[in-house]
Amino acid sequence: MPGKTSTTLRRNVIDGREKEASPVTVEERMATGKALREKCPRGSQANWTPAANRPNPIDVLKATEKGRLPELLPIRYGRMKESPFGFYRGSAAIMAGDLAGIETTGIRVQACGDCHVSNFGGYASPERRLVFDINDFDETLPAPWEWDVKRLAASLVIARRESGDRERDCRDAARIVAKSYRKHLREYAQMPALEVWYSYLEAEVLIEEAKDKAEKRRWERIEKKARKGTPEHIFPHIAEFERGRWRILDNPPGAYHPKQFGSRQRFVGEMFLRYRQTLPEERRVVLDRYHIEDMARVVVGVGSVGTRCGAILLLAGERDPFFLQIKEAHASVLEAYAGKSRYENHGQRVVVGQRMLQAASDVFLGWTRDDEGHDYYFRQLRDMKMKVDVVALPKEDWNEYIRICGWALARAHARTGDPAKLAGYLGKSGRFDEAIEGFAAVYADQNERDYETFLKAVRAGKVPADANASP
Repeated sequence: MPGKTSTTLRRNVIDGREKEASPVTVEERMATGKALREKCPRGSQANWTPAANRPNPIDVLKATEKGRLPELLPIRYGRMKESPFGFYRGSAAIMAGDLAGIETTGIRVQACGDCHVSNFGGYASPERRLVFDINDFDETLPAPWEWDVKRLAASLVIARRESGDRERDCRDAARIVAKSYRKHLREYAQMPALEVWYSYLEAEVLIEEAKDKAEKRRWERIEKKARKGTPEHIFPHIAEFERGRWRILDNPPGAYHPKQFGSRQRFVGEMFLRYRQTLPEERRVVLDRYHIEDMARVVVGVGSVGTRCGAILLLAGERDPFFLQIKEAHASVLEAYAGKSRYENHGQRVVVGQRMLQAASDVFLGWTRDDEGHDYYFRQLRDMKMKVDVVALPKEDWNEYIRICGWALARAHARTGDPAKLAGYLGKSGRFDEAIEGFAAVYADQNERDYETFLKAVRAGKVPADANASP
């Protein structure tokens, strides 16, 4: 009978092999998830101690230098030097190794891979809505769901310590995001699969969830600013007309024109044509209206610094601009622990992972590879991008914001994992929330110790660190 609880399992044929699939009903799948508490009790999610053979964090960071541009490394380390939170943002590889040593439920999702609180925000959907979601996927890979939740929770404690909050408030932040994740997964567990896939969060939810008029006005100002971030609006602010053509403004170290760029225009053009082939044909029709006018190297983020990243200005007419970002993609920091990507090109890995996790993705997402073997992905640059300075975020806005981050992560995991199994494991009580709070506080302490080790290496001259270095 439809909907009747049964132990009968569906059988699917995948790749020519018959495989046993998940139980049919929501109740059965939730029961399967609940049974996983025997293997991995919810309280054990709080557990973490450094492994006896834990690598020196400086050695881990040095290993991630491979393939990066050496002239940009001082900027990367300079940004990490600014605070424990800056260090955390640049040290995803360190935490990946630490998380790999923790027992998990065995449920895997398409993980973000670098799920800290600054990697959430608003952006334009293809329908020109301002949506809220995860917005960084450089490390995405199928992996245990716990890794994303724990990285996000620890980032909250670290960020609010930097804001000067009481320790109780810092710990509460981790518990709040875990509770939001748990409650919304339970909601997704009851939805039809297509409804989960089609669901999205409008950025206006930040205004709707505001507790008072002052908070509502702050979010309205942030959203208004984001909606102005269209190519037409930002064009005169980041480009200038010089010697008969438009040129991206130099603003080192954030944006600049390396000397060799001029001699590599044909090289870039060939890469662009290969990227074009990864787009659906109807999007190539739009792209073909534009020609490349200029490109510059850009230095973005913290963990990405040192990878090859550029901004491309395209024009379809004198006042018809379009900006693309091209960004190098290395192997995910999770790969050594979760397995290699099925995609040979890491740009494709990023693009496919982003499309899986985001409710609405940039229609110009695509990938390519250069003649030297470097992988890249393309996306629109700064299209209605809403970034929130989480360290400076007023206390009264903070809790609502992180609840929505937890909601966005639950929606992303529900798209590629089994929300009913996850909801069954997480349960209705606050047991899981408390465990994540405990883990986050302990790991924030470890991050501070690693940060101090890092500062000693900088002072000893072992790590070059200058956020304002000239590339």
